[in-house]
Amino acid sequence: MPNAIKATPASSKKTATLAAGPIDAIELLKADHDKVKAMFEQYEGLSDRALASKKKLVREICLELTKHALAEEEIFYSAVRKAVGDEDLVDEATVEHACAKDLIAQLLSMEPGDDLYDAKVSVLSEQIEHHVEEEEKEMFPKAKKAKLDMVGLGEAIQARKDEIELPLPN
Repeated sequence: MPNAIKATPASSKKTATLAAGPIDAIELLKADHDKVKAMFEQYEGLSDRALASKKKLVREICLELTKHALAEEEIFYSAVRKAVGDEDLVDEATVEHACAKDLIAQLLSMEPGDDLYDAKVSVLSEQIEHHVEEEEKEMFPKAKKAKLDMVGLGEAIQARKDEIELPLPN
């Protein structure tokens, strides 16, 4: 099943920085992980009747995850695949992204009151938590050991994230 999420370049957005200094790829990706984790935790705290808040937050989660996944696949995974040579590690992460994109597409086509909406958000959260743990414990240390240009990768990842726009349904 092809992924229903397509990203298009944005008109003109400025590249943001994690801090005042250079952007390290792993620190940037970890910051993304932390941001999405916090959004999932915020979702869990919403009442069943907070439908508008749930919808808005899920759209933000989906946008963040999609931008992160696309930039990570195009730039970071490509560099890791070449430098580390662990095909299985990158392949598994890519498949995990595909599963998340499928759930994201489903959620974006639903409303918070629909059957299985909360369950799909919960499953997406669990999948992302598992994926993040593997990346941070396995892939990131191997990427560091390979002595990749983390600043160059970080800047490229941030630039790519900044240019991605997602056509989200209403």
